Amino acid sequence: MKVEIAKNAGFCFGVKRATDRLEEAISAGRGERLYTLGTLIHNDVYNRQLSDRGVKIATVEEAPALAASATEQSPVRIFVRAHGIPKEDRLLLDRLCQEYSYFFYEDCTCPFVSKIHRIASEHSEEDKLFLLSGYASHPEVVGIMSHFDYDKLTFEDSEALKRAAESGVFEKYGKKEPILVAQTTQNLGEWKKTQEILKKLYTNPLIFDTICSVTELRQTEAAELAARSDVMIVIGGKDSSNTAKLYDICKKICPRTVRIERPDELAELNLITSAHTTVGIAAGASTPSGIIQEVYKTMSEMNFEEMLESSFKTLNTGDIVTGTVTNVTDTEITLDLGAQVTGYIKAEQITDDTSVKLTEMFKKGDQIEARVGRVSDIEGIAELSKKAVDSAKNWQKIVDAEANGDVLAGKVVDVVKGGVSVLVGANRVFVPASQTGVPKDGDLNTLKGTDTRIKIIEIKGNRAIGSIRAVLRDERRAQEEAFWSTIEEGKVYTGAVKSMTSYGAFVDLGGVDGMVHKTELSWRPIATPADVVSVGQEITVFVKSFDAEKKRISLGYKTDDTNPWYIFTGKYAVGDVASVKIVNMMPFGAFAEIIDGVDGLIHISQIAQEKIGKPADVLELGQVVDAKIIAIDEENQKVSLSIRALLDEAQAAAEAMPEDME
Repeated sequence: MKVEIAKNAGFCFGVKRATDRLEEAISAGRGERLYTLGTLIHNDVYNRQLSDRGVKIATVEEAPALAASATEQSPVRIFVRAHGIPKEDRLLLDRLCQEYSYFFYEDCTCPFVSKIHRIASEHSEEDKLFLLSGYASHPEVVGIMSHFDYDKLTFEDSEALKRAAESGVFEKYGKKEPILVAQTTQNLGEWKKTQEILKKLYTNPLIFDTICSVTELRQTEAAELAARSDVMIVIGGKDSSNTAKLYDICKKICPRTVRIERPDELAELNLITSAHTTVGIAAGASTPSGIIQEVYKTMSEMNFEEMLESSFKTLNTGDIVTGTVTNVTDTEITLDLGAQVTGYIKAEQITDDTSVKLTEMFKKGDQIEARVGRVSDIEGIAELSKKAVDSAKNWQKIVDAEANGDVLAGKVVDVVKGGVSVLVGANRVFVPASQTGVPKDGDLNTLKGTDTRIKIIEIKGNRAIGSIRAVLRDERRAQEEAFWSTIEEGKVYTGAVKSMTSYGAFVDLGGVDGMVHKTELSWRPIATPADVVSVGQEITVFVKSFDAEKKRISLGYKTDDTNPWYIFTGKYAVGDVASVKIVNMMPFGAFAEIIDGVDGLIHISQIAQEKIGKPADVLELGQVVDAKIIAIDEENQKVSLSIRALLDEAQAAAEAMPEDME
């Protein structure tokens, strides 16, 4: 068996610097009471060792009392963790050191983290938007964010940033300059994706590469080691962010990756299948070298002969075994169980999906966990069921999801009496018709074959009941919350007309409806909204006013750009000649349309050179004539036109013409 440790496994520079300073204080034996502000590093084994040696954990709330209790005979020294602390906590410690002569604190903040503190402080300006790629609740991130005093956001990963952008979160920050940093242990791949997304949102974002260089090297080495190993062991504290990222990286490359905190956990795992197994060991930044060496020793000293001997034990019905795939067909797969019998799994004991091809799902060398169904020592075979193991594991996920309110992904496979059946992993979940999201008496068959997401709302024995509607409702609520957090007067939206009444049209703005009153639909009087828009039509509107408490939004549709009067005055002036259409006639004159939405009056005295009895003596409805604009009343938005003015001008020109030119 070959066991290999990643070169950069274990304590990073920042963690080693913190632990060395604490070790020096312990060894000095100055009679000081030693404390760490919170846990010094994310490793329970190491922290328990510190406790056994008299080092206690204090909270920032306890610091004033500890400082007050410090005396010459019993001084107090507190060590700040490598992840750093919030700005206000540091200011408190500084003040306590000044007030109490025998109270001290050691700043063990990692230099890489301190660098981000400086970046945040130096760019803490109102016209900046501070963005951090990392876990918002992580102590390192909490400390960093405290150094920026204005608008700031954290995103766990690139998908979280993408969702925020799509929901319009960034619109509320206007033209603020974005500053982007990363948690020192952020996954390199996620960091690159995050940068790409931000660069699409902003032309020139200010980006600082703040991932610790050792973290980069550690992740790269772990990936390379996982690629050449049959088994990967990742060691680190349960709360360690960088250990979690190492595990995710290795698991994607080497499926047989396990995560442990202590060497004794190895005994609980079924890791080795042959004497030729290659084992890789990687460790998080808070893992002491002693633990790494103990894991290495345990793996190296495993007695393969004892393991081989134990493999000859009899398999019993119901046993859970792990085997290596030796052959695959579309009807069954064959497994080496490391025992005297060969394992077989038929297709129907792998999945309920008859369209799946086993030759595409598995290949030689894959590790499969299955439950023993029937054993024949005479034939030397054991019939196994992968589906049984998957179902048991998946069932626990379903039970946990019901307790935690988690959302599960599944596929609608059948329409059954009273609802539909959703396949979640290897288990079926019943979704009542009322919980499908399909309207009452609607066709449930429209859901069959579709991928969906559900919440488990009840567990009855071995039967799970789920709801698609609950997920849709939660998504709609989240969408509404995001909408109401960014809405402002004047903001422009594009939405579809959802419904109409006699007084207005309702527009879907993205999960939230707003109403455009019919007077806002057109500059001209209209009888109904249907004169301008239709249901389903996409229109661009803007927010005139809103009441977030009552969930009401008043929208505008007509703008100055579409105001016929502004269009008219921008195109015509007094003295201009326009081709106009006669649209109405009254005893005192005729009304003519100059442009759509603006009419002018041709007084009866301005229709002809001679006196006429009524406009209809000369004009007809729909007739197009040339008329001169003789007056524009801006205040009352009225226009006076004259046909006679043009006739008079033509007559004057003719009379002025020399006789020899006639």
